[in-house]
Amino acid sequence: MRKLVLFMHMSLDGYASDSKGGLDWIPYNEELEKYAEEIVAEVGAPVYGRTTYQMMESYWPTMLDDPNASSHEMEHAKWLQDVKKIVISGTMDKVEWNNTMLIKDNIAEEIKVLKEQPGKNLVIFGSPGAAKTLLELGLIDEFLLTICPVVLGSGKSVFDGGVEKIRLKLLSSRSFKSGIIATRYELEK
Repeated sequence: MRKLVLFMHMSLDGYASDSKGGLDWIPYNEELEKYAEEIVAEVGAPVYGRTTYQMMESYWPTMLDDPNASSHEMEHAKWLQDVKKIVISGTMDKVEWNNTMLIKDNIAEEIKVLKEQPGKNLVIFGSPGAAKTLLELGLIDEFLLTICPVVLGSGKSVFDGGVEKIRLKLLSSRSFKSGIIATRYELEK
């Protein structure tokens, strides 16, 4: 059975984006890029909320025709073009990006069916709104959190309001030169 895994960059005070939705506070460098590639290798299907999906859809397909795209960008763009993508949105009526499935209703049932299929894990990339919904539905099995050395003071959080206490077991952690701490947790049983 596949797992539903949340992969999210977070500030030290628990925000997944700043008050304007920005992510420029993440110290993204070659070391974090390599870590992200390790995570992508575990992905059977990326899961997005509407905002993240639309951002990804507007950017990554353009890399396929960009002569200035790095080899990493080109490789990731090709992977995203072919991989099955899942979007969770109550407001979208259709999706047009190649090989994308829209889940609008019956989220818990649809995700459970996907988890029962063979293959690599379903991984939520960012998408704090969708992640919060999936968390409240009790569907997330693992948490891959990269904690960045910054305090934002405000922003969007997955873990505020509506989420009951969840006990987690640390599976692994490692630190990067940038000060980021990458953690992997599973639900405590």
